[in-house]
Amino acid sequence: MDIFVGRLMSSPVQTVTRSTPIQEAADLMLRHGIGSVVVVDDVGHLDGILTATDFVTLAADGQPAEETEVNEYMTTDVVTTTANDSVYEVAQTMLDHGFHHVPVVDDTEGVVGIITTTDFTAYLSETGASDAA
Repeated sequence: MDIFVGRLMSSPVQTVTRSTPIQEAADLMLRHGIGSVVVVDDVGHLDGILTATDFVTLAADGQPAEETEVNEYMTTDVVTTTANDSVYEVAQTMLDHGFHHVPVVDDTEGVVGIITTTDFTAYLSETGASDAA
């Protein structure tokens, strides 16, 4: 049985803009218990992604989070998926590249979700629990 990304993805997505202070993005991530925020433009289309890993670089650079904007540390060359893609293909892409987060996009609506390693873990724990019953 083929399972599609739309079934597992997290939505809505926490977003910021390029000019958002890194400190604000970090606060948002902590408040929601998430490992990334999606960077969007004025109409909700993908500009990039900022992950917890980017904060390691920020710390190593000695930059003050309250004076640094997201655009200075975000990744702009982002691999994306759609809600209709197979989770198996996305999982393989994540494994191949060491990604933990892949934004889910739609040509019209922009960013519609995100699929993460946590989403895969939750799905597998649910299916494993139902298989044991």
